[in-house]
Amino acid sequence: MRLVYKNILLNTVLLLLIATCSECQNKKVSSTPDVGKPFDAAKFLKYDPKKGDKKIDAFMKHLHQVGNFNGAILVAKKGKIVYENAFGWANYPHMDTLSINSKFQLASVTKTITSTAILQLMERGKLKLNQDVRDFFPNFPYAGVTIKLLLTHRSGMMNYVYFVDDIYRAEHRDQKKGITNQQTMDMIAQYKPHPFNKPDKTFLYNNSNFMVLGSIVEKVSGMNYADYVKQNIFIPAGMTNTAAYSKAVYDKIPTNVLGHDRNSWKYSVAPNFLDGPLGAYGVYSTVGDMFLFDRALREGRLLKPATQDSAYTDRNPMLRGHFNYGYGWRLFEAPGEKVVYHTGWWHGFRHIYLRDMKNDVTIVILGNMVNGSLLHLDDLFKMTGMPIVRKSAYTGNGATEEDQ
Repeated sequence: MRLVYKNILLNTVLLLLIATCSECQNKKVSSTPDVGKPFDAAKFLKYDPKKGDKKIDAFMKHLHQVGNFNGAILVAKKGKIVYENAFGWANYPHMDTLSINSKFQLASVTKTITSTAILQLMERGKLKLNQDVRDFFPNFPYAGVTIKLLLTHRSGMMNYVYFVDDIYRAEHRDQKKGITNQQTMDMIAQYKPHPFNKPDKTFLYNNSNFMVLGSIVEKVSGMNYADYVKQNIFIPAGMTNTAAYSKAVYDKIPTNVLGHDRNSWKYSVAPNFLDGPLGAYGVYSTVGDMFLFDRALREGRLLKPATQDSAYTDRNPMLRGHFNYGYGWRLFEAPGEKVVYHTGWWHGFRHIYLRDMKNDVTIVILGNMVNGSLLHLDDLFKMTGMPIVRKSAYTGNGATEEDQ
């Protein structure tokens, strides 16, 4: 009998050892990072200009000299910077030159950060994507507008930028002081501007969606938008050169980079009262910090992988056979290819931020001269192995909308 018990005991121990070894092997092959380790921002930002990609350098110098590109660029492959540089003026009236650490107003690239904040709050049980805006703002004048519809630009709302601007001009309001998110929400409740469409009828890219999302971040978290994204996104991602600045708080936005419009230095654009609400735009950052944002997302430090997958999922009819919009991200898709990205265009700034999910290529281009230079990036895409992410390069079902 003792021999039987001894054999049973030995078999049990062996089974436990096999299970433990199997678990160890699974951990070794798992792609899930150990987020308990400190995020090593310095490792990702290492770059030797002498080893920079010469083909990309020649392309960018040509784009600057011939295409009048003015801004900064970073290109990384598999987590390593292969090229970064800055071209031109940060602030032409003061003759300040751009550097790789110059902080640009991100314009609509801010939407990727706002969507990350909303999805974090969802993961933490603070809100649900099917909740109505009226759950947070009872006097909101539109019924049936959910968080999901805001994230996917399907709310049907009017564009608050034009609405608020019209009110300020008609009533001769002070345009020196920025308007807050809450004040904007109060104006919408008071004036009840007519919406473009019924909720969920169609995709309509609109800054109102993400201004309202920024307001929900403040309401749910009990923090102002700038503090929430700093504590929950920028600090965990090592983004020390990034902040959300509102003209409602700052008389002068603390950056030396000025936007220029109409492809001319004559048309410099100073921030005004419309730079008060945060969520659709209002974050200022560098190309390096936006690369860190990419790495922190990839390492699962800001959102769970499943949540990110939901953000990178088609939520609208396909445009030109390849383009779509998820939760705060533009999407390019082709057989075996997926790029999540966003463009930006606001007050003299024009950007494109691209993340190739298959090939692990990141391109960050931030510009402070609005012109057509970013429509001529096909050769850059080819050099990096990224698909050509330009709507006019494709024909297919579905019209396209203006990038912002």
